[in-house]
Amino acid sequence: MEGVEERGGANRPPRRGKSPRRRRDGKKSHRRSNGPSTQERAGSDQRAEELEASESPAALEETSESSPKRLDRCRRAHFLHGPYPTTHFGPKACVLPNPTSVMHIQDPASQRLTWSKPPLNVLVIRKVRDEGLLEPFKELCRFLVEEKRLMVFVEKKVVDDVALTADGTFSSIRKQLCTFREGFDDISDCIDLIICLGGDGTLLYASSLFQGSVPPVMAFHLGSLGFLTPFKFESYKTEVDKVFEGNAAIVLRSRLKVKVVKGLFQRREQLFKPEENGTGPPNHISTEAGKITLQLQVLNEVVVDRGPSSYLSNVDLYLDGRLITSVQGDGVIVSTPTGSTAYAAAAGASMIHPNVPAIMVTPICPHSLSFRPIVVPAGVELMITLSPDARNTAWVSFDGRKRQEIQHGDSIKITTSCYPVPSLCCHDLVYDWFDSLAQCLHWNVRKKQTRLTDGSDSSDTEN
Repeated sequence: MEGVEERGGANRPPRRGKSPRRRRDGKKSHRRSNGPSTQERAGSDQRAEELEASESPAALEETSESSPKRLDRCRRAHFLHGPYPTTHFGPKACVLPNPTSVMHIQDPASQRLTWSKPPLNVLVIRKVRDEGLLEPFKELCRFLVEEKRLMVFVEKKVVDDVALTADGTFSSIRKQLCTFREGFDDISDCIDLIICLGGDGTLLYASSLFQGSVPPVMAFHLGSLGFLTPFKFESYKTEVDKVFEGNAAIVLRSRLKVKVVKGLFQRREQLFKPEENGTGPPNHISTEAGKITLQLQVLNEVVVDRGPSSYLSNVDLYLDGRLITSVQGDGVIVSTPTGSTAYAAAAGASMIHPNVPAIMVTPICPHSLSFRPIVVPAGVELMITLSPDARNTAWVSFDGRKRQEIQHGDSIKITTSCYPVPSLCCHDLVYDWFDSLAQCLHWNVRKKQTRLTDGSDSSDTEN
């Protein structure tokens, strides 16, 4: 990924077999075979034995006495993804070579931010309708404009706040701010860094402004929950300087690419509303049939629910074009790992680290005792439609916004986006996540069990 450099052992290419060109130059019998040759297996077995021997305690002990540097190289680096899996299984089986699928996945522990050029334009997002954020906002803008000599972009409704316009000491800074309006001005190509002041909603709003590539996001905890905002504003100057110097840890929060496609048939009026002659409303071909009416990048979740209807929601869930199941209940949540600690957690889903490549499907109050939340690979495409025998329509929302009705024939297509949100870490991507679990959600908080003082075994029973 551009803007991210690899450190440590992460830039070491993964082990794999011969290249396609070398395979083609081999013998015809070798090309016909799906498995490795005898010499390859022998060499592979020999390398495996040498690696095993080098990692044995005796070998490590001997190596540590002769060469301490050799011992450091034998130790496993701090990786967050698993080891590259071997592609040979037993003496004759192996994975069918596919040159197009060869890719290098960077280790999350080595994800560090770097700048190809010094950042010049900074977008400051402030939580609206919160007077307690006026002073931090003015202080940050004054620091960025006067001391850092940066171009600061702010939403127009924030600059037009009565409390800011009435402050004469801030008027000189206010005149130097660049303003924009959501939905009218495109700032996606001119922002180098995003700084959020508020809660988790400010980060979600920043994600919605960039439907393509997202600049690095630095979020300060000035809201109510703050699960996604690891930085403390008290030390904002030091933290901002560290980010501008580069080499800051980042976590790539995956997003969902969502498309809403209108179906071929639409009903003219509400479902099952009788007409004057007592018959039901006939179907008609919609002018938007087959059109993508909405396409979004979603950071937290896509929620499909029953809306104002008193009937159960009845939707069909497809995975890569195959019907998986029908969801009968209050609805279904399709979320990212970042969204696993939001609505999905309240609905009973597991909490997943944002670096895990996955999509979660969580039912909302399902009318089934066996419907458990599931996790599917990040590369699949999910599709949600109304079941043919559904009694009512459904409603869908995206990160709590742009709520709209889904009718018979409409479909919602969801897959993992290639544009994540690079969120800057205060410490590192592991510590920050567990710290947020403990501080914001009070994960596994319990009164400590006291130990026994008499020294007796609690399993003993008295006669």
